[in-house]
Amino acid sequence: MKLSFKRLQTDSLLVLSVFIVASCGLAYELIAGALASYVLGDSVLQFSTIIGTYLFAMGIGSHLSKYVPEEKVLQRFIEIEILVGLVGGLSAIALFLAFAWLPTFKAILYAMVMCIGILVGMEIPLVMRIFNSQKQAFHELVSRVLTFDYLGALAVSLLFPLVLAPMLGLARSAVLFGILNVMVAGWTAWHFYPKVAVLSNKGLNGEKLTAQQLKAERIKHHKVRNRLIVRILMAMILLLVGMLYADRLVGLSEQKLFKAPVIFATNSPYQRLIVTEKNGYIQLFLNGNLQFSTRDEYRYHEALVHPIMQKLSDSTRATKPKLKVLILGGGDGMAAREVLKYDSVEHITLVDLDPKMTDFFANTPRFQKLNSNSMNDPRVSVINADAYKWLESNQGLFDAIIIDLPDPSHYSLAKLYSEPMYHQVRDHLTAEGLVVVQSTSPYYAPRSFWSIDKTLQLAGFKTTPYHAYVPSFGEWGFIVGSPNTTFEPPTHYDLPMAFLTPSVSREMFSFPPDMQPIEVEPNTLDKQILVHYYLKDWSDE
Repeated sequence: MKLSFKRLQTDSLLVLSVFIVASCGLAYELIAGALASYVLGDSVLQFSTIIGTYLFAMGIGSHLSKYVPEEKVLQRFIEIEILVGLVGGLSAIALFLAFAWLPTFKAILYAMVMCIGILVGMEIPLVMRIFNSQKQAFHELVSRVLTFDYLGALAVSLLFPLVLAPMLGLARSAVLFGILNVMVAGWTAWHFYPKVAVLSNKGLNGEKLTAQQLKAERIKHHKVRNRLIVRILMAMILLLVGMLYADRLVGLSEQKLFKAPVIFATNSPYQRLIVTEKNGYIQLFLNGNLQFSTRDEYRYHEALVHPIMQKLSDSTRATKPKLKVLILGGGDGMAAREVLKYDSVEHITLVDLDPKMTDFFANTPRFQKLNSNSMNDPRVSVINADAYKWLESNQGLFDAIIIDLPDPSHYSLAKLYSEPMYHQVRDHLTAEGLVVVQSTSPYYAPRSFWSIDKTLQLAGFKTTPYHAYVPSFGEWGFIVGSPNTTFEPPTHYDLPMAFLTPSVSREMFSFPPDMQPIEVEPNTLDKQILVHYYLKDWSDE
């Protein structure tokens, strides 16, 4: 039996439904891609495969929608909204738990993407059939549905990265969109099934119904609506519980992944920050990757900073007693802590993308102590910006540039290890200036390390690679670049240090046979071979 609707009352609700349905559909796709990038790395690969799988599944869903009989269109639409709200809304929580506890994460990820995609693919065709029941012209029908479908996609594509992900996190954002889907199911059931629906007085075969038959049909539709509303309420309760416990469940999964108890976790528009502590030692993880441990971070930061700073202090003491230093990355303030130990330093400009990172290390007492409150030193200016774009828009010259960025595990980071980036770095160095780049491990990731070395050379630097043993990371690598002369390691250090001595320094600049240079390509912006090297190196480890 077909349903006819009061057009004026239904239009606004149906249009709003299309807008929300489109927003939710894109949101689940973005959440799956972002989550996969967080836990698996290589954002381009993850987003590409998830988007492709999702669109393929939507095609299947669109095809399946034609098998929904006309008299069941409204009921099936409501049921699909309940399902997609539950599956999509709880998808991020389920995937976080699956990553922590199950060995088949990728299979579960793509199965869930397929499931959500099929359900989402059925939504718009069914909505169009509901609109069509009002006998609208085809061109008007398509125009209205697709207009609000695309507007919904635009809205969520802006809200998700700028507001929802950093404020709510992936898990709670997914639950929020699940709630919106279930709300669409709720008002559709309440208003259209069959409160504002007027049943035709004809049966499926065109026969005229008696008053008694018509009453029976109306009672049947009310019963169906009541069953749907019960399902909607149950789904809403599950999603509200998910919203309430999302952080706790995600924390449970993260606790399983990390060996030490998680003491702090937050999201920013750029990354997931996790801090753990065990036996008095603190570790920082960004998107699951270890950035430092207080057990041995001094080894890393002394090796990163002091070879070039001691050399500059020696060589420019007479000609330029005051030095200007640029730190790219280093949002934890520890590289700045080491630089500030030199009285010759006049000013440090620290450029880090993530304000949550820099604010955390500038304003949390425990971490202020760890970085000697370097972020609040009057000689330090903290700028939250993309390092590549900041170099493009600023003309200042620096005596030392310290590049303390996360490893090039995906394309947005590998851009900061590319030839154009290093050309810009060279343009911001004084004639006697030096740059040092943290360059991943020459032992575990030799292709990555020597590709960074070759990229610096391609940008016009004379390079001097070196390495240091940091227990939390293993053998770690750094590269000094000089625009004019070959860097000669310092033979002494004026400052007392916990790790670095002249004899340790000599060993750092000597490479054993198993860490010798290998033939690799430089990292250009268009090809970004470094990401492939990095993923291959660490997957082989």
